[in-house]
Amino acid sequence: MRTLLIDNYDSYTFNLYQQLASVNGIEPIVIKNDLENWADYLTPDITNIVISPGPGHPKNREDFGICSQVIQQSNIPVLGVCLGHQGIGTVFGSRVIHAPDVCHGRLSSIHHCVLDLFEGIPSPFTAVRYHSLVVDRPSLPSCLQITAETEDGIIMGLRHRHRPIFGVQFHPESICTDYGDRLLKNFQTITLAFHQTPVSLPVNSSATIPQAKTKLTFIPKPKTPFNVFVKKVSTMPEPEQVFVHFYGASSDAFWLDSSQVETGLSRFSFMGDAQGDRSLKVSYNCLQDQIEITKDSQTSYQPGNIFDFLQQKLDHLACTNDQLPFDFNCGFVGYLGYELKRDCDASFAHSSSLPDAVFLLATQLLVFDHQQQIMYLLYLGQWDEKDAAQAWFNSILNQLASLPPLPPITSNDNQKPVIFRFSQSRTTYLKNIHQCLEEIRNGESYEICLTNCLHTDTTVDPLAFYRHLRHLNPAPYACFLRFGDFAVVCSSPERFLKIDGDRQVETKPIKGTRPRGQTPEDDQSKRLDLRQNEKERAENLMVLDLLRNDLGRVCTVGSIHVPQLMQVETYATVHQLVSTIRGQLRPDVTITDCIRAAFPGGSMTGAPKLRTMEIIDQLEGEARGIYSGAIGFLGLNGTADLNIVIRSAIVTAMGVSIGTGGGIVALSEPELEFEEILLKVRALIHALVKTVHGNPSLEHYHIDLS
Repeated sequence: MRTLLIDNYDSYTFNLYQQLASVNGIEPIVIKNDLENWADYLTPDITNIVISPGPGHPKNREDFGICSQVIQQSNIPVLGVCLGHQGIGTVFGSRVIHAPDVCHGRLSSIHHCVLDLFEGIPSPFTAVRYHSLVVDRPSLPSCLQITAETEDGIIMGLRHRHRPIFGVQFHPESICTDYGDRLLKNFQTITLAFHQTPVSLPVNSSATIPQAKTKLTFIPKPKTPFNVFVKKVSTMPEPEQVFVHFYGASSDAFWLDSSQVETGLSRFSFMGDAQGDRSLKVSYNCLQDQIEITKDSQTSYQPGNIFDFLQQKLDHLACTNDQLPFDFNCGFVGYLGYELKRDCDASFAHSSSLPDAVFLLATQLLVFDHQQQIMYLLYLGQWDEKDAAQAWFNSILNQLASLPPLPPITSNDNQKPVIFRFSQSRTTYLKNIHQCLEEIRNGESYEICLTNCLHTDTTVDPLAFYRHLRHLNPAPYACFLRFGDFAVVCSSPERFLKIDGDRQVETKPIKGTRPRGQTPEDDQSKRLDLRQNEKERAENLMVLDLLRNDLGRVCTVGSIHVPQLMQVETYATVHQLVSTIRGQLRPDVTITDCIRAAFPGGSMTGAPKLRTMEIIDQLEGEARGIYSGAIGFLGLNGTADLNIVIRSAIVTAMGVSIGTGGGIVALSEPELEFEEILLKVRALIHALVKTVHGNPSLEHYHIDLS
């Protein structure tokens, strides 16, 4: 028994995919809603059809594609979810209208008839809703029967009286919907009963199956010529002291800095530069589809995209170090800019002034174990280069033994206040929030992550700026990157993706923010408010389900789970609402496949991702650049750990740019959303002003909101 799953370019389709695969025992076949020859894919083993959710209105062909035709012509059972449910209504003559209340990421009690899809499910039960449109009850034709509704009479379920066609307005695949698996199991039972009666099916026995996932047997790779030599150091100096003296003057350097050490999150820090014999620097502009490679001051060019290039190099240099307590055993360190969405099947509208990606191949690495208070030195070489590795170890140990004291951070002694200006004025940003709310009301999106950019012409030493920031606002995924004439200063609290040595993948989206309280009682009150706030929980749930979907593209069936659901994490200046999603990568998936499937991080886009990113491009009117992308490492052992680039600044010779933003949902209040983007830049502003003036007092800076 196999399902044909029609994807309306939604960001929850692969949650349905995973759920159907688990229930049916075989993966569905997925086709897009603009595939005109859909009937060619009705192979003999296709026994039912599921029509996914999606943005837009079912009357619009660009939104619903072939789905109306499928509903009209199919002779096998059909289940429509959300947009698919609404489409069933429109095909048989009902109107689809605006709902009394927009309901995205919110839970409702569903009352039902305890028949067909709802057999064995209590009435009422709790389900998650993502919709702003509904099937109009008064216009419902006699051939359709209501099978489920909310307490206030909104239609939540339909069935055709004479054909095996069913619809549900809620989302059975959401992590917070009860009995979603049972509902799909009931659809399977309906399908099996239907096929007990011989029917004439429009099948194509010679059709090929697209997107079927081949089951591959993992074959260990043969021993490579490369090895990572390791030296364990029993003491650990202050990482800031080491970076300043070892790499402070390097033109290209990195520091993946666990400035806030959290158990299970941020035990290790990594630093290095591009000085190793095999080191190189890679820059990429996605419009040119060309890799710029710099090695030993010589630059060459290679056609292609950054993802394929990185994977080829990782495969060539692959080696494992299972004895290490950390994942990164040398490899690439750098960033992926937001506009790389072009290489991840999304549209492209704006070009960044900086490269869309820059990575260093780090072949000599200093690692700090904050838990054990020890260091590791790593050196990538061939197996016969043990002497070269030992010589480098000795050089580092000698420098560590005579490490000078950490120099104080000196201010610029600038008498002028630092003036900040937003790319979008307060008036424009509020107008764009209202436009987001209109798009949400019309069913074009569930959530839109709208961002802004704060600029100043003031120039600073980026490392001094970062040193202040890491003390003012320590974070588990903080980092400092310098690439020639620009630098990235980052205190991110959010993990984008982590892939460990066992190919377990984890993502930790943050949605929901509150400032720290002035007193312990006030602080606890704000934590509790964040944990219980319906708007914040809805926002978090939408992104959580989106990221489950993204991992569902690349993970084995049944492996995706949520060990932490909407927990509050506390940082120096804010409380954040955080969830954790994990899964097991399929054997045929590379680490760059996984990154591409999830990039950009859903917490920085909203959902449905593709349509929402088009709305973002229209409203923001400029490239985001490094902000909203990802920073981290891709290891030679097939591991990766990348953050979401938030709470970050880009420092150039022209000044400093600080990105900030927030998720807009139906329950958003525009004025509060603007206050939130100011809250999120507070630590960065204070660190920058302290770098310039020596203290961050109000008389030393001004934010121009006009």
